[in-house]
Amino acid sequence: MQRLDTSLPGVWEIRPNILRDPRGFFMETYHQGKFAALGVTDTFVQDNHSSSSKGTLRGLHYQWPHAQAKLCRVIEGEAWDVAVDIRAGSPNFGKWTAVTLSAELQNQLYIPAGFAHGFLALTERVQFLYKCSDFYNAQDEHGIVWNDPGMGIAWPIANPLVSDKDSKHPGLSAVPPEFLPQYPVK
Repeated sequence: MQRLDTSLPGVWEIRPNILRDPRGFFMETYHQGKFAALGVTDTFVQDNHSSSSKGTLRGLHYQWPHAQAKLCRVIEGEAWDVAVDIRAGSPNFGKWTAVTLSAELQNQLYIPAGFAHGFLALTERVQFLYKCSDFYNAQDEHGIVWNDPGMGIAWPIANPLVSDKDSKHPGLSAVPPEFLPQYPVK
């Protein structure tokens, strides 16, 4: 297993060891000890699974005050996965990074608590799975509009399919400070 740094400190791409032979493949998708050795020490308590058609953009979502770290992967197709540092006081506040996750590579993206998250389905069908370090709570659900010009995320599509709810999120600069995690997140 290999950890690759992204442009945001603490957001890492994880590449698993995959054993392939004529029958197919085998891999460990999660091993607490091995992930801890890479720096991922969160305890994950919930798994989520979404299915999306090509051009669907989900996000940018975050939970507060019960922030969630996430460990994301794709088991069918490809998705462009985005993390945005929204921790007030962070030297990287408002900066983003993205990794293409694919069923072929079986790579994963680790996103620590205090980051907004979204992804774009790049193929006809995308099965997207992610682990969360805290339980979902509807009162903690928040979002940032996906095309916030202040962040300038370079989404690889001009007109994605976005839910009505996601299209109505505010820009990051319009979010009241009490609805943002503080740096560092504890």
